[in-house]
Amino acid sequence: MSKLYRITYKQKIPSDINTMWDFISSPKNLNLITPDNMGFTIETNLDSETMYPGQIIAYKVSPFKGVKMNWVTEITHVKDKEYFVDEQRFGPYKMWHHKHFIKPITNGVEMIDIIDYKIPMGFFGDIMNSLVIRNKLKEIFNFRYKKLEEL
Repeated sequence: MSKLYRITYKQKIPSDINTMWDFISSPKNLNLITPDNMGFTIETNLDSETMYPGQIIAYKVSPFKGVKMNWVTEITHVKDKEYFVDEQRFGPYKMWHHKHFIKPITNGVEMIDIIDYKIPMGFFGDIMNSLVIRNKLKEIFNFRYKKLEEL
């Protein structure tokens, strides 16, 4: 049985809560905060500028050069200007549950991401997580951290 992993990221952004929420609650902005080398494209014809509970979003992603994968997530929970949750329905993980929290703080907004995930393939998947996957996730979130600071 594969392990359940958790990664938590915290970032302070010099912005106001309304601007930050408008940005992160639009699925169309995911491309802007994902590294180009991930080959990330949204395949779904988005029917709303803002996410909503029950929204299904399909992506293509290339976590490693030459490897294209389908990934389908559902936005399961949304509380305006506080948090939203996306969960994988189909894709590279055995389980993916990503909580995004934002709150106003002095001189900006604090954003906290909590990702709980499982890797398929049991023991081999756990080894892959230690060697590759966890580092790849850190790379993606470090990119996002810098990009949000820029924007």
